[in-house]
Amino acid sequence: MRTVISCRSVRRVLLSAAVAGSLLLGATACGGDGDRDGLPKDYKVVAGTQLCGGNAISADASKALKVITGASRFEASSKEYTVAQAASDLALAYPVGPVGGTDACRIFTPIGTPHFKLAITWRLADDAPSDDPASPKFTVLKMGEETLAGTEKAYVFFACRSAKLGGASGEAHIVIGVERGGMPRDPQDNVEALKNAYATVAHSFSLAMAKELRCDKNGGLPPKPVLDPA
Repeated sequence: MRTVISCRSVRRVLLSAAVAGSLLLGATACGGDGDRDGLPKDYKVVAGTQLCGGNAISADASKALKVITGASRFEASSKEYTVAQAASDLALAYPVGPVGGTDACRIFTPIGTPHFKLAITWRLADDAPSDDPASPKFTVLKMGEETLAGTEKAYVFFACRSAKLGGASGEAHIVIGVERGGMPRDPQDNVEALKNAYATVAHSFSLAMAKELRCDKNGGLPPKPVLDPA
């Protein structure tokens, strides 16, 4: 798993008022010299559809991010956090992937706004999901091999046959996760909307990953998220 210094470290030394308005639209970056307000030089704020390499978050998923975070603009993703890079890392790791999830993309609300972090991860599973009942915190949806939607996280399981996976004749069982970082809280209101939103973001990145890997029939994933319970 790659270790990356996050722009979040800058957040702790800035006052919200100092970075509001036009400062959020200025150019800055992690590392190197910052401007006189302390922001890195190439710091950027972008729309949801521009995150994670620019082809991983659909328009529907961008709207879903607003449901989850309350924001429609986000810190630009680091260059190493793209769906193309994640697909390349997965292909190199196959068939023996890391035990836990590997970061594929991190999503942050802009400096000067309420803090919110989402982590998008990938991992390789040994087999297809079992028939065991899911945790009651999740709703099972009809996408891929299985999709689990919760109020703070969602997982999409899909099978991939692809020449990019070392010419393997079998299927890779891939799990894409979207999880809230920081201090989660399980809300008692708008539960269905949150579950649908997390599932929509997870579907969007999963479909982008399947396309990057050139999975046969896009890993069985539908072109649009299917939010009906299984």
